[in-house]
Amino acid sequence: MALVERESGELPLLQQAELLSVSRSSLYYHPRELSQEELAVKRRIDELYTQYPFYGSRKIEAQLRREGVVINRKTVQRHMREMGIVAIYPGPNLSRRQHKEHVFPYLLRHLTIRAPNQVWGIDVRHVGAFGIPVKTGKGESKIPLGCWLTWR
Repeated sequence: MALVERESGELPLLQQAELLSVSRSSLYYHPRELSQEELAVKRRIDELYTQYPFYGSRKIEAQLRREGVVINRKTVQRHMREMGIVAIYPGPNLSRRQHKEHVFPYLLRHLTIRAPNQVWGIDVRHVGAFGIPVKTGKGESKIPLGCWLTWR
C-alpha cells in the first residue's frame, strides 16, 4: 500500500494498519506476475470476444477446448471479469411495453371499411444505423422513416 510507511519508526505497522482500517496481512501481499501462458489465454479470449461479442464464458471455453487449450469455465469467467468483458445478450422484460409511452386508442374498431382507399394510416419510425430502430433522445443520430399503409 502506498499510504504505509515501512521504514518510518514513528508508528509500527500494526498501528498504521489499524488507522487505515486494513488487515495487517494485506500489507505484506505482493501480487504475482502473469505467466506467458495466462497472457496468451487472455489475449485469445479477447480475440474471441472481439469476433463474437455474444459469446459467454461457456462458448468461449468450448472454443478454447476445440483449439486445444485445456481450461476451466470458471477460469474463463475470472479472466473475462478481470478484463471487463461481458457477453451481449437481451435483457429482461423486453416484451413489456414502456408504461411511459401513451397507448393510442384504436379508432377503427367499430368502422366497417367498404371501399379501397377509405382508410389510410401512417407509421413514422426513427431508424438508426444499419436499419436498427433507436429510441429518440438527445445526442442520438436518427433518421425519420415514413411508411404509408393502406388498410382495406
